[in-house]
Amino acid sequence: MVYLTDKKGAILSRIPATTVPLAQTLFGASAFLLALIIGCYGHYYKIVTNGVAGYPDEWFPSVSATTGDWYPERNICQIFIALASGPRLLLCYVWYLLIMRNVPANGSPGFAKLLFANDIIRTVACGGWVYVTSSDDHAIHDFAMIIYLLCTVPHVIGTIKSAPQNMQAQKYRRMFAYTFFGALIPMVYFFIQHNVHHVPGAYTYYAFFEWSLIVSDLGFDAVCIIDFEAFEFRVVDVGISGRHDAIGGAFNDLKTFGGNSSGTFGGINKSFGKSGGKANTAFGQIKPADALSFAADVYLGFIFWSMLTSLPLMIWYFPLWHMGLSGYELFLFCNVTAGLLGFNGLRRTIDRSKGLFHLLSLIGVLSYSIFDSAYRLMAVATGVSLSMLTWGATLFGQRHQNGRAERGVMALALGLILHNVVKQAWWANNPIWPIMNSSNGGRNLLGLILGILASIQVMVRKEPYEHEARSIESSKKDESWIKAAIGGGGYLFCLHSMYTEAATISRWSLGGYPNTGPQPIAGGFMVIIAMTAGLMLSSQRQLVISTPWFCVGSAGLALLHFIEGDIGFFGGIVFTVFVLSLFPTIFRSLSRQPPGRAFLLAMMVYNALALAHVWVVAYAFVPGGEIMREHTDYVLLVMQGCLWFGIRNANSTIWPLISGTRKRSTFSIVRLYTKITLAILVLSSVFVCLRRIPRAAPQPYHPEHKLITAGIWTIHFAIDNDMYNSEVRMRDAIRDLELDVVGLLESDLQRMIMGNRDLTQFLAEDLNMYADYGPGPTKHTWGCTMLSKFPIKQSTHHLLPSPKGELACAIHATLDVYGKEVDVIVSHNGQEEDLRDRQLQTTELGRIMRESNNPFLFLGYVVTKPGQGEEIYELLMDGGRMHDIEVSDWDRWCEYLAFRGVKRIGYARVSHGGITDTEIQVGKYQVLEDLRPSGEHRRVPLEEFKKQVSYEQIPEQHVPKGMRYPSMFYGEGVRNHRFHVFDRPYYYA
Repeated sequence: MVYLTDKKGAILSRIPATTVPLAQTLFGASAFLLALIIGCYGHYYKIVTNGVAGYPDEWFPSVSATTGDWYPERNICQIFIALASGPRLLLCYVWYLLIMRNVPANGSPGFAKLLFANDIIRTVACGGWVYVTSSDDHAIHDFAMIIYLLCTVPHVIGTIKSAPQNMQAQKYRRMFAYTFFGALIPMVYFFIQHNVHHVPGAYTYYAFFEWSLIVSDLGFDAVCIIDFEAFEFRVVDVGISGRHDAIGGAFNDLKTFGGNSSGTFGGINKSFGKSGGKANTAFGQIKPADALSFAADVYLGFIFWSMLTSLPLMIWYFPLWHMGLSGYELFLFCNVTAGLLGFNGLRRTIDRSKGLFHLLSLIGVLSYSIFDSAYRLMAVATGVSLSMLTWGATLFGQRHQNGRAERGVMALALGLILHNVVKQAWWANNPIWPIMNSSNGGRNLLGLILGILASIQVMVRKEPYEHEARSIESSKKDESWIKAAIGGGGYLFCLHSMYTEAATISRWSLGGYPNTGPQPIAGGFMVIIAMTAGLMLSSQRQLVISTPWFCVGSAGLALLHFIEGDIGFFGGIVFTVFVLSLFPTIFRSLSRQPPGRAFLLAMMVYNALALAHVWVVAYAFVPGGEIMREHTDYVLLVMQGCLWFGIRNANSTIWPLISGTRKRSTFSIVRLYTKITLAILVLSSVFVCLRRIPRAAPQPYHPEHKLITAGIWTIHFAIDNDMYNSEVRMRDAIRDLELDVVGLLESDLQRMIMGNRDLTQFLAEDLNMYADYGPGPTKHTWGCTMLSKFPIKQSTHHLLPSPKGELACAIHATLDVYGKEVDVIVSHNGQEEDLRDRQLQTTELGRIMRESNNPFLFLGYVVTKPGQGEEIYELLMDGGRMHDIEVSDWDRWCEYLAFRGVKRIGYARVSHGGITDTEIQVGKYQVLEDLRPSGEHRRVPLEEFKKQVSYEQIPEQHVPKGMRYPSMFYGEGVRNHRFHVFDRPYYYA
């Protein structure tokens, strides 16, 4: 064998490191661009067509359709992705070296390794969704995509934080990061419009945002070309013996944000094996024990919001059954015990033993095990009172130390966002509420155990940052404890009424189909993002207490209140950012005041607004209620006035001190913990939303018979007779009865007294049905909701004439039933005491039904005796040109079913099963192939119209099995639901 001359130490080749990101960008861009060009040239009409629509409604292909379905574009894309994988992996390694190079100055070995591992996983996940397409294995493809998106968040944040100090590169990185994450929100929105609502053309808009993610992703990594100018690859002859001799060589000096110039390559080697001193970054100052302590505080904040939101919900149970004031409403005022903080000895005892008092307050969580509803309410009130005292003493005790004070309010704020994310995962219910238990999805025991552990952690730990330097107390002439208390009470009400459920804002801006505004999944996620943005913005104290910022927030609130649909929701998002940005300012300002009188007044303001919030809809059942009738605008004006007092009172003279201490370790670490926690919460929300997105279009139960099974049920706000959440039991009943369309009355739960819940989320998603929530909470009704297995083409929300009594609501929807349009009304009329209201309401319902040319189903709550001669009954049936489902059923009072233009198959009355005090009425109908001429019901005489249907009954055995009622409801039935009144269903010829 012949050996070449040994040129030990010679540099055989030099390759600029910039070629790595350049190669990745070129190969990656070529993969997608060539696939798009070839796909549009060869299979344009195929790749723009989807399960909802094709060309011309859809005219631009999605990434997945372009790269995953057809030869040769799929193969071209995969080849270039394979070519890009080498540079991508090398880029991850070089970035790791870049961070390690700066460890002695401003880096962290642990952080570098974590980011490197994350980027490797992200690269492998990219291969997963590129090479395993949705047509190959949908589950694997989606799983890989989710992992890729989840890993993108730490990749982007970590890269920006560890990047060299190059303002141009950082500018481009932030631009691509903002465009990437900003595109996710509209992309999710249009995906839901396509996948859930089947809107033609929505997938084209989704595709544009999907392609923008590719551009932003590639552009973000391409910025490394600027940073890698300081590196090069060298091929060095190490000698024939193969032994490695270290070759010295200085590297270019680099500086990271907040860091100093780096050392040599030798410094890199040292950093791998030695700690060499603590890092100066906030990442390097994170201590596991301190992080655990912060997590415990956040969880206790979550406990606080869980108990606070459950209290009005449980109080509501009693006036609901009393149909008026019950006396239990006084438990709302349990929070005035915060006034006891004026006693110095008690306050100091609580502050020194806060862990013990947090532990004692958990009686509010433990209360789920108390069956008696009154005692359960008392336990919750006790828990709220103790928790209010504990948090008040904590915030007051921390008021002189900026870092500690910031930590306290941020733990409470993060607990609120955690509360929203948890409710998002449980379909607007909190799993540790006392109305939850193991049978309806509750996780009370787990929540209690975590609360105990968090309380013990507070008890045994050394108080975080207790030796932090005290800030100098300062004041100004117009500072007032009264203004601070009014602001604090109004702000707590604002948070409770609007931001303890992520979907509340979308329900406030709700309209009828098709302009409903964002639905709870997309809308809830956007609200959580806005809450996160607001809390991040809260450090800009001079901005958030400024008059222009208050005006921006007020404008957003006005849009939310007065305009339906997307524009109103946008106003709500602006208001969300505004409100959350005030969190530290308002609560820190309140904590600086004399605690007894300030907290007492704040709670009284909160209670007054909470009662007014109820009176706007419950005016018919409370003394003096007419003053607040349908005046949410009054409540919002007073609330904004309270916020104005709080903002004006914010102690602007301490701003320079806060500003000057922001860079100190205590304050900066608290803000870092906040950012990390927010990132975790946002990622959790993303995961929840992806899990909840429907995977298939709803399908009726018996399409072979073209059957519609429709029902009406008054569900008493989804609280059963024993004061537990009834949504799971409702789902079981609706599923077992095979209801294709169901109207649910008393269903608007987006109020403090109902826990800001949303039963349509769980029922619609679990039963795979379309949902129309009905008039939203700003319309001042008790609510009516429609669930449907058939697509909702159009719907209108009606507020029926109600000059004296409670405001009546109705949904008039047009459904696509087996290719034919069928109209449905779901309505809730007024009470027996208000005859004039019922006359006007029923007359309006009759007009709507009479003027429609489509087949019609009525599912409503009317309050009248049946039969001819009864005015309200005749206004409904004769005035609307509708057929009563069974004229001989005399034992009815409130719920009624009626039909026109469809064939009636059966009628049944099913007991409520302890869920409410009202039965379920169910009708079975069949869509006719030969419909009567349009508008015929208006042209023929009334008596002739009535003769168009027969009430002749037939035995069940003469009915095809697919058209029968489920046999499980005979006899004793199932879960206390059974056929009653007739003890069997009726079937018709």
